[in-house]
Formats: sequence, structure tokens, C-alpha cells
Amino acid sequence: MNIYDFDKTIYDGDSTAAFIKYCAKRYRRAYRAVIPAVWAFLLYVIRIYTKTQFKEKMYGFLRYIPDIERAVEDFWDKHQCNILSYYMEQKNEDDIIISASPEFLLEPICERLGVKRLIASRVDRKTGKYSGENCWGSEKVRRLKEKYGIDHCERFYSDSFSDTPLAEIADEAYIVRKNELTPWNEFKK
Repeated sequence: MNIYDFDKTIYDGDSTAAFIKYCAKRYRRAYRAVIPAVWAFLLYVIRIYTKTQFKEKMYGFLRYIPDIERAVEDFWDKHQCNILSYYMEQKNEDDIIISASPEFLLEPICERLGVKRLIASRVDRKTGKYSGENCWGSEKVRRLKEKYGIDHCERFYSDSFSDTPLAEIADEAYIVRKNELTPWNEFKK
């Protein structure tokens, strides 16, 4: 079984940032959430807010999207082409994607790709509120054990050393840069 991060690993770029930009161009009212998000980011930088608290404010723009399901589908109609070719060439039915991006954003693309198992941040698509913590770092391993009872995998792929907890439970781990795969330990050197 293979486990993948999503952004900059399967998707060429950051899907959340791309979705925010996509919505900002189409729904002008979403700009009302900019000042609270900037303020929350500053509070996060000085360690008053957690990453989850900051991201809740960042997702405040969702309140201004009239049909979020349609917006997400339209987004993937235009951005599915950013799925990296190496993934399409090696994907398996038992793959698991684990991402800090919101579930509501990744569920449609996982369905399109035939990925049946997804773990991602649980963010309310209408309010931006989280249920649970941001799915990042060691939280990914905790959620993997909680949801699927899995504490080991054959191969793990990510673009970031923040995913070291997942790399540690894999027989083989790789850092992904576009379509180039480098063994985890070689990349660290």
C-alpha cells in the first residue's frame, strides 16, 4: 500500500491556495474575509493562534460562496490537469491520500482519480470551521491509525519534511519535486 501527501506531491502546486485564488476571482464578496484572515495570520506568527485557528479564519471566505459544491467541481474541471504524471502512471486501488487540505476540496478529485481512501482536514464547507485539528505532521499518523488502523505502509510520498512522521512508518519514503522522486534519506543529505 502506498500513502501520498497531496499538494506538491500528486497535485502540481497547492490546491487550497489555487482554490482560494479561483474563488476570489469569481466571488467578489469573498474579499470580506481578507482582513480577518490577515489578522489571524499575524496572531499565528506570534504564536497566539494555532495553525488550526488561523486556517479557520482563512477559510472564512467560504461563507460568501453561494454554491460551494458547484465551485469545487468547476475548480477541478479546470485544475485536474495539474495532477502529476508520475502518480497517474503508478497509482493503485489501495492508495491512501493524507493531506492538510480540506476534505470537501479533495473528495471530488479523489473520486475522479479512483482513490477510495482519503484523510484530510475536516473543514465545514459553508463556514470554514474545523472539527478536529489541521491534518498536518504527526496528526496525519494519528488519523491514519484512527481511521484505518494502519501503522505501516510500503511506500510514502511527500514534498515536505513536515511529513517525517509518515516517512518513519514506511518501508520506503520519497521526496517529490514535480515528477522527480528522490529517496527520503538521500534528499536529506
